[in-house]
Amino acid sequence: MSVPGVRCDDHRRRWDIREYEKKASNRIENLRSVKKQSAEDEESGDEAEIERKAVEKKIARTLLQAREFKVDLESRLGKSVIVTKATAPSDAGGYYCNVCDCIVKDSINFLDHINGKKHQRNMGMSMRVERSNVDQVRKRIEMNKAKQNQVVKEYNFEERLKEAKEEEEKIRAQRRDKKKESKKRKLEEYQSLQDDDDAGNEDAMAAVMGFSGFGGSKK
Repeated sequence: MSVPGVRCDDHRRRWDIREYEKKASNRIENLRSVKKQSAEDEESGDEAEIERKAVEKKIARTLLQAREFKVDLESRLGKSVIVTKATAPSDAGGYYCNVCDCIVKDSINFLDHINGKKHQRNMGMSMRVERSNVDQVRKRIEMNKAKQNQVVKEYNFEERLKEAKEEEEKIRAQRRDKKKESKKRKLEEYQSLQDDDDAGNEDAMAAVMGFSGFGGSKK
């Protein structure tokens, strides 16, 4: 850039101070306008957030309650499913939440989801729990004391040995009965086979002797 008042044989690089001052002032003005716009956007966003919270306060939500059913995580374990475009979300792979209408790919994230704030809101509950009063605390303490004071059946060595012998004797008696039934069944099968063999031998003897049978036939 040529600067007026500078000799032509001077090869040093020169800068136009006025031009760069003008560029710097323009850049500063642009930065100020951007900051002002961002501040206005933040103020409008804060107002929207305040309005959203006010609307949420108007919605009555119940306190957080304990789950009354067991979460099914193992019924579809190890099974293969063919997923197509027509497959319903509940039948597709993963864990389906019918409250939030979403699919979670693994059990850990599914538990995090159903215990999370978004899921509880969709169920009409807040994340606040009921505060226990003095009577409830006393009842809980009494219940725990009753559990601790329950008499546990204690066995001494002789009683346990006697019960073990009685149980062993029962098992032996059952085995003896099974053996008797098995022997009886085998004996009946053997006798039936012997009767069939005797009848077959008589027919064979009659055929060798030229008789059709030991009984006479009328002509």
